[in-house]
Amino acid sequence: MVPTQTLQKTIDAIRDISHLELSVQDADGRAVVETSPVFAEAGSMLGDFVVSPADSQSGGEFHFFKVFDEGKLQYILVIRGMKDNAILVGRMAALQISELVEAYHEKLDRDGFMKNLILDNLLLVDIYEKAKRLHIVNNAPRVVLVVETGSRDESGRDVTALLHEFPELTATDFVTSVETENAVVVRDVTAGTEQLDRFAQDLLTYLGDNGYEKARVAYGTKSMELKNVSKSYKEAQMALEVGRIFFEDRRVIAYARLGIGRLIYQLPIPLCRMFISEVFGDVDIEKELDSELLETINRFFDNNLNVSETSRQLFIHRNTLVYRLDKLQK
Repeated sequence: MVPTQTLQKTIDAIRDISHLELSVQDADGRAVVETSPVFAEAGSMLGDFVVSPADSQSGGEFHFFKVFDEGKLQYILVIRGMKDNAILVGRMAALQISELVEAYHEKLDRDGFMKNLILDNLLLVDIYEKAKRLHIVNNAPRVVLVVETGSRDESGRDVTALLHEFPELTATDFVTSVETENAVVVRDVTAGTEQLDRFAQDLLTYLGDNGYEKARVAYGTKSMELKNVSKSYKEAQMALEVGRIFFEDRRVIAYARLGIGRLIYQLPIPLCRMFISEVFGDVDIEKELDSELLETINRFFDNNLNVSETSRQLFIHRNTLVYRLDKLQK
């Protein structure tokens, strides 16, 4: 169904132009939106009109018009007024609402298509056919960004609805969700991927201003065809996980810049446990490593095993870092 707010804005605008009162009722005769509460007298005529085969009907100062959704009665538009143009206004208003219904259907279809595409639920032939029907270009460079919030803001608005209003989105971008508290942005990067970090940072700033101060964004690599969008999504998901383990201080994580963390993350856990047991024996490694060594290890991996950069960030002499690494080796 068309959002109530959209319907209300539509009939308010028509009322302002035509100076006629309008009401949109559902198939059971309940008011959905109206410009004025002056339609109670139309109730008795409404029931007869619903079951009649007519698409439009007039009775006294009331004029009724049916609005269908794929052959099923969706709304009844009622106009009150004795002006000569009342029927013409009613037909135009009914057409406008019908167009809204169709447009909203297409929006839902596009959203459903993108969800299934991301989750890899579509056959290759279905991807091409549905994309063509929904006027979605197949061969366009796209990157998937996953937005992790962890919770909703105090207003109760979910992050997906909020992101639909993000001013930097273009007509070729998509926003959807496949998890309760996360959102997915499929970004068209025809202009290049160089600005993705800035786009992600702007996204975080926007979310922070709207109650999501702890949001994080991860993104995958560029896909040149729709069939590869799911791969970019999986990469973004992995980037979030790796970032959570190895890069706690990062709020924007790129799959292409995970360093050694990406390699370690993909190792099977039993293999990792076997390695630790082989190297350290029965030693409880978590108890043996003090906070200083743990911080050194984290920084060392953050900098892809670069000794000079690690010592600079830890504000220690290079030789001190080498000493700590020797201690760790022992």
